[in-house]
Amino acid sequence: MLKYQIITFGCQMNKADSERIATTLEKKGYKPTKDSNKANLVLINMCSVRQSAVDRVYGKINNLKKIKVKNPKLKTILTGCILKKDKRKFEKFFDEIWSNKNHFKEKAKCQNKSLAFVPISNGCNNACTYCVVPYTRGALNCRSHKEILKEAKSFIKKGLNPIRNAISNGAREIWLLGQNVNDYHSPTNKTINFARLLDLINDIPGNFRILFTSPHPKNFSDELIESLDRCQKFGNYLNIPVQSGNDQILKKMNRNYTAKEYRKLIEKIKKKIPKIKLSTDIIVGFPGETKKQFQDTVKLFKEIKFNWAYISKYSPRPGTAAFKLKDDISLSEKKKRETILREILKKAWKIN
Repeated sequence: MLKYQIITFGCQMNKADSERIATTLEKKGYKPTKDSNKANLVLINMCSVRQSAVDRVYGKINNLKKIKVKNPKLKTILTGCILKKDKRKFEKFFDEIWSNKNHFKEKAKCQNKSLAFVPISNGCNNACTYCVVPYTRGALNCRSHKEILKEAKSFIKKGLNPIRNAISNGAREIWLLGQNVNDYHSPTNKTINFARLLDLINDIPGNFRILFTSPHPKNFSDELIESLDRCQKFGNYLNIPVQSGNDQILKKMNRNYTAKEYRKLIEKIKKKIPKIKLSTDIIVGFPGETKKQFQDTVKLFKEIKFNWAYISKYSPRPGTAAFKLKDDISLSEKKKRETILREILKKAWKIN
């Protein structure tokens, strides 16, 4: 019996891709295993967002080399978000490298029976200066609303197990995925944007919660807020990346909004949906970020009182616009700033 193992790094989009790749492999007669030593094929779905994520792949390579000594027929494949620079280095280690193509057409094999990842788009048309997504996933490519609805209905009809956490409170979860979900427009009906798509999914019968990641603050519309308010199945959780609380740094990041505009957006959301749980993404130590500029992020954190935050220490990524900037913030200073924000979060948890 042929066996495969998929090792996934990175975001939920990568996890969704892995679920669809699993279906492809099982159509070819492979069965899953969690043990690399028992596998005939090992596929690594990698992430290039941070150097630490790339380094984890190198760690897996060393283990696979040892296994190949015992099992020379082991086939190794690399896929996911791969920069050209990294691809050239990895070619000598893997038998095959698969391009990061859309897996929309393939039905997902859900790894978690309580939630389903449903991609609504792939790629991104934004040009955030620190981000590799446009170079690894390409331009925005939206999926037909009919395909999305069909897939969501199939998960509910098949039956997902109820789960219990702070978001779902015992309901099943449907996660809509995209690099910027609020850029969504159906290619088969341009009148159906993301707000309208949420309405359509909300109308599907069944006990489930709708969640999504990630929206961009610059085009988080009033229409979308209204949709979230009226959708009874919305999970009352939002991740809205702010990245920095300083306008100069936001401009260098090409985020196309100010800290004041971000605050106004959060105020509108909280006013309309008072019980909303909020998280955000932050990059500390972006090139040129002074201690004074960082204090603007500290101030924003204290004001908004996020329920959670994904805090990253800036790392240069080849091919991005920010790579041309001098990485002039020391690692120790980045760690210090990260710690400061985490301490603010802890205090917010006690209050909430």
